[in-house]
Amino acid sequence: MPASQAGRHGFDPRLPLQSLSIYRRFLFKLSYNLLTLRKPVGIVLSLLFLALAVPLRSRAQQQSDAAHVSRLLLIIPFENAPNASGLDWIGESFPEVLSSRLSPSGFFIMGREDRLSAFDRLGIPAGARPSRATLYQVAQQLDVDYVLMGDYLVEGPNITVHARLMDMERLHLSPELTESGPLTSLISIQTALAWDVLKSLNPSEQVAKADFVAKFPAQRLDVLENYVRGLTAANEQEKITRFKEVVRLDPANSMAMLQLGKSYYKSRDYESAANWLARIPNGDANANEAQFYLGLATFYAGHMEKADSAFHALAARLPLTEVLNNLGVIAARRGQKNAREYFEKSVQTDPNDPDYRFNLAVELYREGDSQGASRQLRELLAIYPDSEAKTFLETIATGTQPARLPLERIKRNYDESTFRQLALEIENSNEARLAKSDPASHAAFHIQHGQELLQAGLTGEAEKQFREAVVLDPSSAEAHASLAQVLEASQDNVGARNEARTSLKIKPTAEAYLVLARLDLAENKSTSAAQHVEQALTIDPANAAAVSLKHDIAAGLTKTQSQQP
Repeated sequence: MPASQAGRHGFDPRLPLQSLSIYRRFLFKLSYNLLTLRKPVGIVLSLLFLALAVPLRSRAQQQSDAAHVSRLLLIIPFENAPNASGLDWIGESFPEVLSSRLSPSGFFIMGREDRLSAFDRLGIPAGARPSRATLYQVAQQLDVDYVLMGDYLVEGPNITVHARLMDMERLHLSPELTESGPLTSLISIQTALAWDVLKSLNPSEQVAKADFVAKFPAQRLDVLENYVRGLTAANEQEKITRFKEVVRLDPANSMAMLQLGKSYYKSRDYESAANWLARIPNGDANANEAQFYLGLATFYAGHMEKADSAFHALAARLPLTEVLNNLGVIAARRGQKNAREYFEKSVQTDPNDPDYRFNLAVELYREGDSQGASRQLRELLAIYPDSEAKTFLETIATGTQPARLPLERIKRNYDESTFRQLALEIENSNEARLAKSDPASHAAFHIQHGQELLQAGLTGEAEKQFREAVVLDPSSAEAHASLAQVLEASQDNVGARNEARTSLKIKPTAEAYLVLARLDLAENKSTSAAQHVEQALTIDPANAAAVSLKHDIAAGLTKTQSQQP
């Protein structure tokens, strides 16, 4: 492996796999220290301070003290029990569908790439059927809390699914979970299985299975099949064909747009990659990764201003050191003086990554600081053998001006999961601390955290926090109003209206009235919207959102009246 690709955070590919999880977490905590966790990434900062205020507790203590602690889950592709020809894609579809169903309920799901990487390091082929003993070994390496495994049997037009949940802490297998029905209802069957998993972990689960299944929008089976076949395709052209078919069948499918953009990027068709990646809305769950690859695609296409904009947008939401480095590379290519600042921050937060030190050395030399450049290159070579860095250092030592400076190294690996895992650990620590507090205080913590996430555009994560607050304190008007806000942002208008009305029954708030006003306005109910705005202003006369909405409604009414004969 080239030195420039030695791994994120200086990761040595020869490191034993059993050390991977601990190593990644340690380096991540080193990287994302308080020097980089500044607003607008306060979504983690507030949690860090709270986590540091209490002693760390064991996972068993955390799980026993807090019923709603987030859990790390690995989902293995289900086995095609009779090995029926042409149906293997169904097994691969289970991690995809179940992840989307379980994530909103407090699970952190290990991604496909992490799973395949672990399999590869253990010498397990991607399509193999590992034994339970092997799966236990994989789960240990990934340090997960649970493993979900299963199989499926297709008989004529029907499918039967069996699954079991392995509890890594207790070394316990759950009773078998079974769902069956028409193959055409596969996605609903998988959604019902997700409810079975939740119920097995939390027998007091209040949501009925039928309501849980109905909560997720219907999806065509051929959309799922093409998406999964695209994920597992052997080459990028086949992937592009499959993902294009998904978007044709389901034009709003952002997951397919992301995969399509990444496939074009890997094929070096950067203009097409940027075109697809730019279509993913900012509030979408895939927006962060889309912004990262949009930055790369536009960078390699030579559109430095667009690349800078994409990476800046991501940096405002997620403090990945790779993004800071890439902003520095773009600044250097554009001849901007702030490139050095980005590289210094990258080295400061992750001193063991050779690429960050190399980039800083190049920038220091460009500014005339040969001594500083040499120091960075020596530090780099002490970490990892790098032929380009060695040659550069030798050139500087001779005092000879190089004919051309080496190019700065851009980071091409997107790794949000490590960041999320730290956030998960912090959340677990906070849940352990708050477990013995009164429900109102506990709920207030989740409301505050949810509002921070919502302001950062992370609607999915915010929804988890608000739902947790509602469970902890059903009588909290603020919790219901906040949930109404996030459901409105997610375009669940029915759910948003219901939560706003529930909030108002408990206690009238400006926020709940404004949700109803905006929903009414979207349905062209201007009179009702105006009434709700007036009610919000009665409670909070200085509410800027209410004042602005009142002006918008008045302007709309005036325009409508002027157009009438």
